[in-house]
Amino acid sequence: MKLSASSSFASLVLAASVAVATAAPAPPAIPVTVAKAERVPLDRTLPIVGTLFAKDEATLAAEVEGVVEKTGAEFGDRVKEGQEIALIDTDTYAALANQAAARLTQAKATAANAEHELVRQVELKRTGIASPADLDLAQTAAENARAAVVAADATRAVADLDLAHSHVRAPFDGAVADRIATKGDFMEKGKPMFRLVNDAVLKFIAQAPERHAADVRKEMTVEFSVDAYPGERFTGKVFLISPQVNAATRAFAFGALVPNAGRRLKAGTFARGELVIERAVPTVMVPLESATGISGVTRMFVVDGAVAKARVVKLGRVRDGRQEVVSGIQAGDLVVTSGQTKLSDGRPVAVREAGKPAATGIPAR
Repeated sequence: MKLSASSSFASLVLAASVAVATAAPAPPAIPVTVAKAERVPLDRTLPIVGTLFAKDEATLAAEVEGVVEKTGAEFGDRVKEGQEIALIDTDTYAALANQAAARLTQAKATAANAEHELVRQVELKRTGIASPADLDLAQTAAENARAAVVAADATRAVADLDLAHSHVRAPFDGAVADRIATKGDFMEKGKPMFRLVNDAVLKFIAQAPERHAADVRKEMTVEFSVDAYPGERFTGKVFLISPQVNAATRAFAFGALVPNAGRRLKAGTFARGELVIERAVPTVMVPLESATGISGVTRMFVVDGAVAKARVVKLGRVRDGRQEVVSGIQAGDLVVTSGQTKLSDGRPVAVREAGKPAATGIPAR
């Protein structure tokens, strides 16, 4: 059977194409360095930002009216609970307390005389000498005298309380954040005099997205840093969690107590840190330089045999020069750390050690 001229020509073209393809050289191997993806224990954390607040803060207001005689604490001073930090017209209130005490003594003496007269009238009535009217008057006088004692005692108690309030004292150990009153000021009841903060323990208040509502629990550890001490980490324990989510931000607040024995941290400071949700979680880590990004897609190359395979990855945290890989890479994979800019999926590679020639696998002749 004879072939037509057109069939013969097609056969020749096909044969030539096969010959050219067979003769085409393979693309050269790209020299690369690699590192093994390792599974290491790493805490599972939630990044947070927030502000440090004093655990206790109080504005001390005048509880009595009068002129400030002196102030015993200045802005920035540290005070102890019960320490006297101001005096308000103490001479006047001491005089009023003495007057009230004297009136109480007088009322008690009057009451004693009234009781004695009542006893006498009862005895006279029993013998028939005193009239019923005299006995009634004696009973009324005794009752009035008893009431006067009660009233005088209450007045004395108020006077003593006012005298005590004229000596302004710190309600807790802390520091004076602001001194508002000064000597010579006339104070009305309720007028602010000092603002005190207890900075021995601070509150770190932060926000967490609502999707982490089940993750945040009391006694969890919070680790954070502040600009005043770069590179230094501080810790606290979660002690309160908001019962509701903010409808605008879709987040909820929580607070951690932070010991501040050295008073190095200041209330009002901005802080960045993490909430430790779970300790020592096995995590895949790779060198930072192994990841490349193109058009918003992050990928890495894995050496499989002598060929590079591209993997789209999702990255997480950075720790000690290494990058967490959430997905796309498994522990034990050999990831390319240099030379990846020249790679494409399926490209042959020659693995080399840093500073040494690439190992091509081709025997020397």
